[in-house]
Amino acid sequence: MFSDLKIVTGSSNPELARSICDHLGCQLTPTLATTFSDGELRIEIGDNVREDDVFVVQPTCPPEVNRNFMQLCLMMDALKRASAGRITAVIPYYAYARQDRKVSPRAPISAKMVADFISVAGADRVVTIDLHAGQIQGFFNCPVDNLFAVPVMMDSLRDLHEDNIVIVSPDAGGVERARAYAKRLNAPLAIVDKRRDKPNQAQAMHVIGDVEGRVAIVVDDMIDTAGTLCAGAEVLLNYGATRIIACATHPVLSGPAIDRINATDALSQVIVTDTIPLGDKLERCPKLKVASVAALLGKTIHNIHTGSSVSVLFV
Repeated sequence: MFSDLKIVTGSSNPELARSICDHLGCQLTPTLATTFSDGELRIEIGDNVREDDVFVVQPTCPPEVNRNFMQLCLMMDALKRASAGRITAVIPYYAYARQDRKVSPRAPISAKMVADFISVAGADRVVTIDLHAGQIQGFFNCPVDNLFAVPVMMDSLRDLHEDNIVIVSPDAGGVERARAYAKRLNAPLAIVDKRRDKPNQAQAMHVIGDVEGRVAIVVDDMIDTAGTLCAGAEVLLNYGATRIIACATHPVLSGPAIDRINATDALSQVIVTDTIPLGDKLERCPKLKVASVAALLGKTIHNIHTGSSVSVLFV
């Protein structure tokens, strides 16, 4: 068995790390994470971690994806050199997950390279939430717990007090995720058929399934530029949906996303989690509602530390 449980975090999402500590009843381990004048990162763990069970909470999220990723690797290297008993990388948002295969000649498989970096840096285990591509778990040679955000979202969806709902997948690839929501809410399922012409641009075509006269809940793993989401919402409205609510785990919300969500009348609410800090986006977009994953991650960390089952959290 390992010694004490320690939580370490960098600068990507310290609020989430503190919330996890609140659920666990512990304190964050002091960590120095700054930048030298030449742009190089400086990391220093401020407490003894010898033989401890250390969890590094560091989403590799925008807007500083590469800095956050490098902080994660440097913190794990520091912990490894400080003789930590076990190092678990808690990465709620896994960057480069959409680059999980070669889509053209002479292109990298970036998600695999990121996994290699994390392994070499010292991770003995990885915890993440709603990987864009589940097969990324196979890129690691250590245990990977890919948690689902469905239980976190359920409370927010039940608070809507809507009976006549339909769960909608924004594309064919998200049907499995949408089915998980539909099963829990005992609701029918629909799919938006779309055609993608180029990266970050998609054109929704038509809806497979019956949405007429129903509240449509569109579920996805992330919202990036919101082009797909807004186009799909417009199509659902044209097919007779009375109200459209979006539900996504990772609020990337890059580029024109906030402006697009604010501009469309088709979307009434967008429910997201805090895997990525929103900053002033919450003020800029009143349609956003946040459901925290801190309790889910806190339970996961507790179960891993005590040697209990993590699979009970997938129910």
